Amino acid sequence: MKNPKVQVDRVTKIYTGNKKNAQVLALDTTNLTIMPNEFITILGPSGCGKSTLLRIVGGLEEQTTGHVYLDGEETFGPSSNRGMVFQAYSLFPWLTVEENIEFGLKTNEMTAAQRKELVHNYIDLVQLKGFEKHYPRQLSGGMQQRVAIARALANDPEILLLDEPFGALDNQTRTLMQELLLEIWEKSNKTILFITHDVEESIFLANRVIVMTSRPGRIKADIPIDLEHPRPYSIKIDPRFLAYKEQLTELIREESLKAMMEVK
Repeated sequence: MKNPKVQVDRVTKIYTGNKKNAQVLALDTTNLTIMPNEFITILGPSGCGKSTLLRIVGGLEEQTTGHVYLDGEETFGPSSNRGMVFQAYSLFPWLTVEENIEFGLKTNEMTAAQRKELVHNYIDLVQLKGFEKHYPRQLSGGMQQRVAIARALANDPEILLLDEPFGALDNQTRTLMQELLLEIWEKSNKTILFITHDVEESIFLANRVIVMTSRPGRIKADIPIDLEHPRPYSIKIDPRFLAYKEQLTELIREESLKAMMEVK
């Protein structure tokens, strides 16, 4: 049996507010195990701590208590074995497509020719051949996000962490990006942890969907998605897909109602 790629062990996160001694419990005793090559999506109401959990796994934020392990070793801070992609494209506007993708590779012991070959392999992978010399301002939102994904993959991370990366895209572009990301995952065998608020997106992409409670965030449900790969877009009208959608929508609805009642 394979060992876990990522293990989140009893993680909590407390934020200190502006008022004296005011504290907000964002994550409460969260446990999550991710196996190698899994594609995990996380759903939950707004403010439930989805992004906080992702940032803790990525080493961009420190948990208040608990531990995070990568391949059995406890992690502290960010590292090249975890690639991050955010909703904001986070590209350097003064660099071209190929220069953005190459940026993180300059710290590696590679020749310029090796870096160029690797960059162009990833440009092909995200289907941006012909746009190598373009600057971010010359690209659509979907194309910019493809560059961001290629840049993250170029460092060959063991796990790819994505925080609502398609949230700002129009529906058509979002669908194309979902299909492209699945294709990349199937080719690369990376482990992926993906944050979304979209139920259909979570089912279409994932092997497992994790549902979080309203704040403080905990794991409410862990739903395996038993749908074949490759996964065509038409699967969204499959009765099995629709059953998952109904189940997950009800779980999120319960937590959203709970959050509204607590505000009252």
